[in-house]
Amino acid sequence: MRASPFRVACAVTGLALAFGAALPAAWAADDPAGIAEPIGIALEGFAYPYPVFTLPLTRDGEAQRLAYMDVPAGGTPNGRTVLLLHGRNFPSSYWQGVIVALTGAGYRVVAVDQLGFGKSSKPVEPFTFDTMAADTVALLDSLGLPRVDVVAHSMGGMLAVRLARNAPERVNSLVLEAPIGLEDYRFVVPPVSTERLLRLEDDITADVYRRQLMTSYSLSLPASAIEPFVSLRIRVKGSGEYPRWLRSFVNSYQMIWGQPVVHEIPLVRVPTLFVMGERDHNAPGRPFAPEPLRAGMGNNAALAKALAARMPDGRAEVFPGVGHLVHLEAPQRFNATMLEFLDGH
Repeated sequence: MRASPFRVACAVTGLALAFGAALPAAWAADDPAGIAEPIGIALEGFAYPYPVFTLPLTRDGEAQRLAYMDVPAGGTPNGRTVLLLHGRNFPSSYWQGVIVALTGAGYRVVAVDQLGFGKSSKPVEPFTFDTMAADTVALLDSLGLPRVDVVAHSMGGMLAVRLARNAPERVNSLVLEAPIGLEDYRFVVPPVSTERLLRLEDDITADVYRRQLMTSYSLSLPASAIEPFVSLRIRVKGSGEYPRWLRSFVNSYQMIWGQPVVHEIPLVRVPTLFVMGERDHNAPGRPFAPEPLRAGMGNNAALAKALAARMPDGRAEVFPGVGHLVHLEAPQRFNATMLEFLDGH
């Protein structure tokens, strides 16, 4: 059986998961990043760790498919479901270690690829967090889930905040792992045209993307651990539908920049835990900000603590020596912290 790049990443990072499969041929020594073979923009042929289902949706008059994994609880089910919301640069398959921990503790898990990401369709019209939240509610409705706990990473944290604000009756608690959007990027980053962003993103090479992930995310992982994500980013450029993927991806940046949620975070009333990496100073749009202002961006651990203190029921925990990918950099501690919080609510 061909091992998915995500499974390789788990082995590299030392996650306590057993994958007995061999590396795919594309991971041979002459192509360590596995970028030679093109892949479709819905990641056709890229194996997720659990079966993938799709929900038909309509976005801007166009038929779309929302992809998700629905993993039943293991052992003794506790009757609760956790919804996992991914970051901008990652497919939902990167949640595998978290899914194992949650299902082992009795939780059902739904891990969704938002439209524009992973195995879901790629709309080309502008994105909004309100629409993403509505799509997510439609998925919960289709699965008969009136209320869920939410664990969200990076951009997913912004979506989780909007979901909790727009549909508070559907959210029991929030775990926000290294969320972005803890500051209003518009205050320091000028608007950037979509055309310019399309050119810049199209010019990204494997080496550039690799450095971008390692430095922007201040990762404590070895560089080899992020090769699966580098592989996906570069291989999709070989797809005939790549221009559609590119525009969709750029639209997600415009959403992050132009639709802040920081002003709403103190209004979130459900119990909320921020899990932050001490080294994480990720700040979307920093390269476009005036040089004197860049250093002041992305003080995320301090921002999370300050915001948590203003919430009715919020707290923040900071993991020392960890960057933006907390659940992959410190999997055991992350899972234990997450489960302790969820079990208490």
